[in-house]
Amino acid sequence: MEVHYHDYLQLDNILNAQSPESDKRNLPAHDEMLFIIIHQVYELWFKQLHHEADSIVGIMSKPALNDNSPELQTVVHRLNRCVTILRVLVHQIDIMETMTPMDFLDFRDMLRPASGFQSWQFKELEAKLGLKFEQRHGKEYYTAQLRPEQVDIIKKAEGSQSLLQLVNNWLERMPFLKEGADDVFLDSYKKIYRDSLADAEKNNLAAFEETFGAGKVDTVSSPDTRSLSPAACRAALFIMLYRGYPLLQLPFQLLNALLEIDEQLSSWRYRHVNMVHRMIGTRIGTGGSSGKDYLKAAADKHYIFREITQLNSFLIERRKLPALPVQIEKQLGFGLA
Repeated sequence: MEVHYHDYLQLDNILNAQSPESDKRNLPAHDEMLFIIIHQVYELWFKQLHHEADSIVGIMSKPALNDNSPELQTVVHRLNRCVTILRVLVHQIDIMETMTPMDFLDFRDMLRPASGFQSWQFKELEAKLGLKFEQRHGKEYYTAQLRPEQVDIIKKAEGSQSLLQLVNNWLERMPFLKEGADDVFLDSYKKIYRDSLADAEKNNLAAFEETFGAGKVDTVSSPDTRSLSPAACRAALFIMLYRGYPLLQLPFQLLNALLEIDEQLSSWRYRHVNMVHRMIGTRIGTGGSSGKDYLKAAADKHYIFREITQLNSFLIERRKLPALPVQIEKQLGFGLA
């Protein structure tokens, strides 16, 4: 059977999926069509982000993952695709902002109580990536406006292993320094790190101990506030420090892609805050939220890979890095001396 472009893309369904409230009420508002299409496109991109995230979680869920394998390359490639899609979401706000506040007022009141707060796909995506219920801003009502079946979808995502949890497991499986060498390296590194700190930064040493847990049990001890175990943090730090070695290049790209995802999500949230402030000032959102204030509080709190970002606080200059044992250097360089 021949495939036709129009039928393959189901253009009848897509192009007839816009039904402005202003048309139904015979109160024409030209910019409502733009408003609808922008949000429909957002939801389509969210669907694609779910498609990518599900495939990444599927790969990362395997009990063993070769760090120089095509599978890890696939994970990095798809994470980078997510980053690119998120950049598109940020830039779509430029199009939205061609609509003025008065243009928006032509149809805004007709939308109540509909709100972007009801985008269950976005909330589900946050949960899949690793945003915990306990870490949400306004967690007591973040699903209050959703339909029961949509709440069930989000709760299922929250009850499943997130990408962040799988990254923790992956990092824990790849210790580079074995048989006590881990602690020896960490002690040596800590001394160099301590000497690199300015007087005003000396409090970082306590954070160093807490993060890397020298001599402590390697578990995620505070699940409400912490997602990466000390062992995972040590492995991630090692990857960041010695990423120039061939075997660590893909793992570093994976960690870096996670930081890019957080950065783009943050950029999208803050652009959204500024757009809402520009459009409605201090008025409440159509769904009843506090509008700009709610969005800003969520943007400040919803950093999913915050613990990976914080590891950058513990880096030192490359030329001061402790020399690695020859055997480790050979292992990281694919056997090259």
